[in-house]
Amino acid sequence: MSLITVTTSIGCNGMSVAGQVAEGLKLELYDDGRLQNEAVSMGISTEDLSGYDEKAPGLFDRLLRRRPDIYIELMAAVIYEVARRGEGIIIGHGASYFLRDFGCALHLRLHASKQFRVQFLSEEMNIGADEAEKMIDQRDSELKAFLDFSFQMDWNDLSLYDLIINVDKLGADAAADMIITLAQTQLIQECSLTALETMEKLSLLKRVEAAVMKANINPQELDIEVPETGVVKLTGLINPMRTVAGVTEVVKAVSGVTKVICEAERHPLPKI
Repeated sequence: MSLITVTTSIGCNGMSVAGQVAEGLKLELYDDGRLQNEAVSMGISTEDLSGYDEKAPGLFDRLLRRRPDIYIELMAAVIYEVARRGEGIIIGHGASYFLRDFGCALHLRLHASKQFRVQFLSEEMNIGADEAEKMIDQRDSELKAFLDFSFQMDWNDLSLYDLIINVDKLGADAAADMIITLAQTQLIQECSLTALETMEKLSLLKRVEAAVMKANINPQELDIEVPETGVVKLTGLINPMRTVAGVTEVVKAVSGVTKVICEAERHPLPKI
């Protein structure tokens, strides 16, 4: 089994490479559409995911309107849910960051020269070179901003990747063959049962955190743990304007939660 994350950018022909690898290894390919379908199957509403993309909010009003903190938690939940199956190819969405501590995940970076990317986009989209270059610059800027904002992560940090491939030098076919060969070697570990269970618990934790934030409950005062699969433990303080029962019901409503242990207490009302 192979669990692979792919970080790439527009014009690098990365999707074609990832598709060939998925076909060669008989793995599921989790692109934008597939990840959203996974989210819906997990009980995350399409309303929660509408408008999600890899763009950091450029203005404060966009930040307030779209609540990107919630979207980041939801995407983390989806990535962990997919990863707990122990195999698959996940494209973008910070997957290399979320799975950075799991040695069984192979992290790839696919890149290409600016010249290659401009030519590729021009032919792929039937647009002029100037328009293609402008699109590349804008998309790179947005992706960098997304990673900086969401994870305080520099996507050019080489330590994030196990293999970096120059697609325009090797070509898509050779790049895919190289990845397939590497993924089939004994050096690439399969995910242990412990790692898979940890991913499952992390997925549930992120769903609960997103639900708490969506309900405007301060997650900094309320400590949330998932000590075992399906079980959520709450400690800390609850806003005095809310009840313990009310907060517990918010958590219970999250898909995958089978039991809530609430040891949290209401923050005492200020004396007048």
